Amino acid sequence: MGKLENNKQQKLTSLLNTAFNLFTTQGVAKTSIAEISQKAGIAKGTFYLYFKDKYDIRNRLISHESSKLFKNAVASLEDYCKKNDKEIDFEGKIIFIINHIIDELNENQTLLTFISKNLSWGIFKEALTTKVASDDINFKDVYYEMINDEDISLEEPEIMLFLIVELVSSTCYSSILYKEPADINKIKPYLFKTVRAIIKEHTLPQDSI
Repeated sequence: MGKLENNKQQKLTSLLNTAFNLFTTQGVAKTSIAEISQKAGIAKGTFYLYFKDKYDIRNRLISHESSKLFKNAVASLEDYCKKNDKEIDFEGKIIFIINHIIDELNENQTLLTFISKNLSWGIFKEALTTKVASDDINFKDVYYEMINDEDISLEEPEIMLFLIVELVSSTCYSSILYKEPADINKIKPYLFKTVRAIIKEHTLPQDSI
């Protein structure tokens, strides 16, 4: 990466980190672009070279933070398989990734609150495919790679992913933040059983492939 590109990346990272801190401490509505720019040490006019408005940076923050969650989970999965010299099937990989993300959100409830308050499928779908920072991952590519590696065929894989994301996100929000209807550790086995059922429902029989 050249010096100019590196400088751009540093400014982008500073804006993202500053906006995240302000959004999670005082809310999006009470945060101004001028405040984000000032605390990031960047001219207000420079802000608009990266983002259209504060809702654009909010949406891209969700993409960025979601990407980091997936990136950490995928890296942990790869590390687990390598250390244990073990292959995990598609269903097991999805459960592993979900479990890792749940544990991270349980540890960082500020992040869970921020994502849950502002998340929509449109924004989340963008998070799956858009790299905000240079080290973000495209989870949609990872998802389809996992499907192809297992040589399985799924009926409407994107709809299946949507159902799983909606189930997991709503369960995390209620169970982690409010312990409703129970603590997340008690909920997990039932959640994973339901995720497995969704995957099985969308898996086409081999003779139809």
